[in-house]
Amino acid sequence: MALPRLCPTATYLTIPRRCRLFGGQPQAIQEDAMSAKTPSDLRGLMRGEVIVEGDADYDTARSVHNGMIDKRPAVIVRAMNAGDVMTTVNYARDNGQKLSIRGGGHSGPGFGTNDGGVVIDLSRMRGVRVDSRARTARAEGGATWGDFNAATNAFGLATTGGVISTTGISGLTLGGGIGYLTRGHGLSLDNLISADVVTADGRMLVASETENPDLFWAIRGGGGNFGVCTSLEYKLQPVKTVYWGPMFYEISEAANVLRFYRDYIKTAPEEMGAFPAFQIAPPLPFIPENRHGDMFAAIVACWSGDPADGPRQFKAFHDVAEVKAEMVGPVPYPAINAAFDGLFPTGIRQYWKGNFVKELTDDAIAAHVQHGPNAPNASSTMHLYPINGACHRVAPDATAFGHRDANFSMVIISASPDPMDDARNTKWVRDYSDAVAPHSEVGGYVNFMDDDDASRVRANYGSNFDRLTRIKRQFDPDNLFRVNQNIAP
Repeated sequence: MALPRLCPTATYLTIPRRCRLFGGQPQAIQEDAMSAKTPSDLRGLMRGEVIVEGDADYDTARSVHNGMIDKRPAVIVRAMNAGDVMTTVNYARDNGQKLSIRGGGHSGPGFGTNDGGVVIDLSRMRGVRVDSRARTARAEGGATWGDFNAATNAFGLATTGGVISTTGISGLTLGGGIGYLTRGHGLSLDNLISADVVTADGRMLVASETENPDLFWAIRGGGGNFGVCTSLEYKLQPVKTVYWGPMFYEISEAANVLRFYRDYIKTAPEEMGAFPAFQIAPPLPFIPENRHGDMFAAIVACWSGDPADGPRQFKAFHDVAEVKAEMVGPVPYPAINAAFDGLFPTGIRQYWKGNFVKELTDDAIAAHVQHGPNAPNASSTMHLYPINGACHRVAPDATAFGHRDANFSMVIISASPDPMDDARNTKWVRDYSDAVAPHSEVGGYVNFMDDDDASRVRANYGSNFDRLTRIKRQFDPDNLFRVNQNIAP
């Protein structure tokens, strides 16, 4: 057992189970604490920072990953432990203030901030503890997938994460968690064993199959609607080095590549995580210089079986069409989650749309080929993630994640540093999304929704929505946790 990248304020005392990780304050102490009415009162009860407008680091503290979001909360709390979170939840509730929860800050709609309310920023709570014998890891709610993967890879272990290392584990997991290991090991939430959750009444609850099972069911796909996860415990799999890389094809081969992928991924070994994309070639050494800036069809593939078998497993991707540029080979698993970080830096301006897809029909492929190549820049793209394999072996009502019968989760995203690009980029996403919608499910993956998708919440959860509503009434009847893809009580 080891404790890599621990929170600097961690304490190692025997404390009650409900506050068992990284310095959490005993529940009895927190319940007896005097109620805070002002930010000054709040400072007196906190281990972490309380930041208000006028403080030197206010503008830094209020920023989120999406540069299009420019909001001014009244209070930002950089929590250091579970006790800080409990205190701040009570403060926001008792003072009738809007409350946002920020983990990695990657929410496309900017749900990690708000105007005039309270923000709980978990970015100081990033510790990860690995139990290599049990093949589990417990991480604090502000950890990113970069933090998590660095800790677990040291033991040759991993779980399903995303494709950008700066993404927070909490937000990704609570919405689902789609990544390279999904086909073999399920969604991130399928690997969740338990979570410590601060609910709207300020209590710390353990959510697992045996403790508060309704809450555990709801947080696995229900997003941040039910509380603040201050720590999450995951199952790990033996994954250390993978065979990975992007392969670029002439854009004229796009339809051929998509048809091949549709048929290939149905029966591919589950160790293969691969997705097609449209990609403007960035100025990278493996791409011929005279092709920088050209649009390509692409497949990004990850073989998580024996890396020595990687070249044989990648042969099908070379047989479908001539690969014009590629960078493939054995790499440490954490490296592939950071590979696209440069295309998606903090502050880039983003707009998202997404749908679940059961079948990639010929008509859908025609719509992709019409719109995908019009991506306005190298940070704008479409990815079609496979969610078959292990995902399909989980019953549709076993977790709150909707649409277990879908085979793909599609995302269309525009991203640019220039505000002058916003209108053009947003139009490209919307036109593309409208074109493929008739060939997709009505619902989509909540982590790919933007702030104009509130009308889709019921469809996103499908047959699980009514149960989510009942559990919302139980744990958050006044809808304190509403700055999200909201499930109204």
